Amino acid sequence: MEKKSAYRKKPEWLRVPIRSGGNLREVKELLRQLHLHTVCEEANCPNRMECFSSRTATFMILGDVCTRDCRFCNVTHGVPLQVEEDEPCRVAEAVLQLQLRHVVVTSVTRDDLEDGGAEHFAATVDAIRAQDPSVRIEVLIPDFQGSRTALETVVQSVPDIINHNIETIARLYPAVRPQADYRRSLQLLKRVKEYGNGIFTKSGLMVGLGESPAEIDEAMDDLREAGCDFLTIGQYLAPSRGHHPVIEYVHPDQFAAYRRTAYAKGFRFAASAPFVRSSYRAAEMLDDLTSP
Repeated sequence: MEKKSAYRKKPEWLRVPIRSGGNLREVKELLRQLHLHTVCEEANCPNRMECFSSRTATFMILGDVCTRDCRFCNVTHGVPLQVEEDEPCRVAEAVLQLQLRHVVVTSVTRDDLEDGGAEHFAATVDAIRAQDPSVRIEVLIPDFQGSRTALETVVQSVPDIINHNIETIARLYPAVRPQADYRRSLQLLKRVKEYGNGIFTKSGLMVGLGESPAEIDEAMDDLREAGCDFLTIGQYLAPSRGHHPVIEYVHPDQFAAYRRTAYAKGFRFAASAPFVRSSYRAAEMLDDLTSP
């Protein structure tokens, strides 16, 4: 596989087709009216046009400023604003108006808050359930700095899926996620299973940061040991020259091999392709489990 820098010409398999749709403007306008953020736009996701056009969005609560400064992420780093207490109700209203059946709720990392925003996550789950109990809810949470109490708060709201991305292999954490901890993230996923409630767990990896296939294989083993059910693997794309560079554009054949390996290791669902992101087509994971 050819080594490339972050700003050399991308291979053909990383060409994003121009997408549009009748719902795109409506979705964006609704998000503006309700003063909501989406990770789709804040993180400059390559799939945002497709998702918006199919009336799908990953809501980002607790503001749009993160207290951490991960070198792969496009979300603004700095001092966050005060938590908006009515935000859970506004998210629920958007879910209702968009007629969503599977909702993904994530957040910036809020190390400035005593509970890391756990109560706000739980309130958002409760507000969505109050609007429509049939909606399936996935939360993509930060590590809460390892707080058991914060994690228990989210678990007790009983979302269908708790997602926490390890993002990369352990060796690259100092360069890519210096304020995070690989083992702490694995412990979070393991604790969700220990608390019970039948909640599925999910995690995601980026590739192209300088890892080897053997290291991805080891990360998969670590996730399975933590009881992780679902896995996503996608190509890292540097948001700017100031971010961690792309070390390698991974060929689709290698993504296919990762997917086969994931199933062989016991993941209940695995999505692995260049444009796969943590929340991309998230509903399909549960659909796959319930289909005849």
